[in-house]
Amino acid sequence: MVKKRLCCCGWFILFSHLLLAALVCSKNHGNPANDLVEIINNNRTAHKLSKLNDSPGLGCIALQYAELCKGNCSINNTVNCKPSEDDFTEVFAPDCGVELPTFGTITGHIVGCQSKYLEPSLAFAHVLVRDSKALSILRNKSHTEVGVGMVRVHKGPFFWSVLFSSGKTNSTFVLENRGAGIQQKKGCYSGSSIPCSAGQQNATLGLNNVMIMGFLCVVYLLKQFHFNL
Repeated sequence: MVKKRLCCCGWFILFSHLLLAALVCSKNHGNPANDLVEIINNNRTAHKLSKLNDSPGLGCIALQYAELCKGNCSINNTVNCKPSEDDFTEVFAPDCGVELPTFGTITGHIVGCQSKYLEPSLAFAHVLVRDSKALSILRNKSHTEVGVGMVRVHKGPFFWSVLFSSGKTNSTFVLENRGAGIQQKKGCYSGSSIPCSAGQQNATLGLNNVMIMGFLCVVYLLKQFHFNL
C-alpha cells in the first residue's frame, strides 16, 4: 500500500516538473525583442542616460533589416550587410505599414548573428554589444527611440537587429491603423505583443506534452484508486 502511494506521489511530482518546464518554455519563447529593449534601457539608465521609447514601427523595420541580412552571418558571428537608404523608405517602411511622412532619422544600428538561440541577456552581451564601438552606439545621447528585431534562417543562425532614432515619441515611425495591417510571418519585433513564430510553436508543443502527460497521470491514478477499492 505504501509502495503504491509512493508511486502515485512520483507521478504527481513528475507532472509538476513537466508543467513548470512548459511554463518556463512559454515565458522564454514569448517576445525576446521586448526583453532586449528592457536590457538596453537598464544599461542606459545605469549610466545616467535617458530611457528610450520602445517604438513598434522602428522595431518592425529592425525586423525587416534582420530579414534582409539573414544570409550574411560570418564564421565569427558578424553580419556583413548594409541596406541602402532606399531600402528603409521604399521596402522596410511600406512592408511594416509605417506612414512615410512620419519616417524619422535613424541615429544608429547594431546587428549580430549567432548559430544558436541565446537568451536576450546573453544575446546582448555576446552578440550585439561585444566591443567599444557597439557600446558607444548604445550609449549615444542623441537616441530617443529604439526598436529590436529578431529572425532565424530556416534551421540556421539567429539574427538580431537594433535600430535607434532621435524621433519624438508617438510622432515618428507611426504605424498605419495602429499596426493592424502588419502581417508578421517570421521572427518578432519589439513593441509588439505577438510572440516569435518559432517560439510560439515551441511553447505550444511544450503545453501539449504536459496535457498528454497530465491525462496519463489522471488515468493511472484512477486505476490505482479503483484497484484499492
